[in-house]
Amino acid sequence: MNRLAQSALLFLLGATLLHAGMTDLYLRYVKAGLRPLVLLAGVVLIATAAATLWYERRGSGHGHDGARHSHDGAGGEHDGDGHGPDGDGHGHGHDSDGQGHGHDHHHEPRVTWLLTLPVLALILVAPPALGSYSASHTGTALQKPFGFPDLPADGPLRLGVADYAGRAVYGDGRSLRDRELKITGFVTLDRAGSLYLVRMGLNCCAADAQPVKIALTGNVPPVLSPDTWLEVTGRYTPRRTEDPVNNGPIPYLEVTRAKPVPTPHDPYDETWNT
Repeated sequence: MNRLAQSALLFLLGATLLHAGMTDLYLRYVKAGLRPLVLLAGVVLIATAAATLWYERRGSGHGHDGARHSHDGAGGEHDGDGHGPDGDGHGHGHDSDGQGHGHDHHHEPRVTWLLTLPVLALILVAPPALGSYSASHTGTALQKPFGFPDLPADGPLRLGVADYAGRAVYGDGRSLRDRELKITGFVTLDRAGSLYLVRMGLNCCAADAQPVKIALTGNVPPVLSPDTWLEVTGRYTPRRTEDPVNNGPIPYLEVTRAKPVPTPHDPYDETWNT
């Protein structure tokens, strides 16, 4: 791979990152708060591509100048009778340095073509957000929060799955009692057929995504397919269960009504680790 190919590849990767960062595509890979870094990485890659191209053109220009000066030196070394300075009748105008600079081309190892793989992955493959399969094979990752922000005093409460689960388990539901709650997540079933409302949370990127689960009881729709997104309205109940995968705590929600909703633009839990 020469420098021209490198600059083209870097530009393409940078442009792809900019496209991902200016749309919701980046949310399939990293959490929302990392958007500025994705955009910055795209800008840096494009700038690097431009610098690589400029360096290659500048080096090529100097190479031709070196070759021309080398030929000029050859003519200058001949004396009037056609003999070179060494007296053998031959003028040696090409020195090793002049010739070397005139034909200096650097080629990088072929392994650098592997840089095309992340570019193709970003362009051709937009992986879906992690869903029920991952959630059913991974134990709940509910963690005790450092504290609970105050909630509005009136009206229905719209909470994230992790926020409700944390308040229900570690706050004993004190801030949730006698309140109408609205929570959105996707449906998953365990091997026993128990129904959970789930949201995957990210520490950094999709590679470390872990689920937080809420068990549903009450007026639950009788037939639900895994990965169906629901907006559930209900009330807090002190009932709890354990995750069959890791025995982690899972609170229940008493459902009063539920309706399918489209997949949100950010499918991961916005209240993770808050």
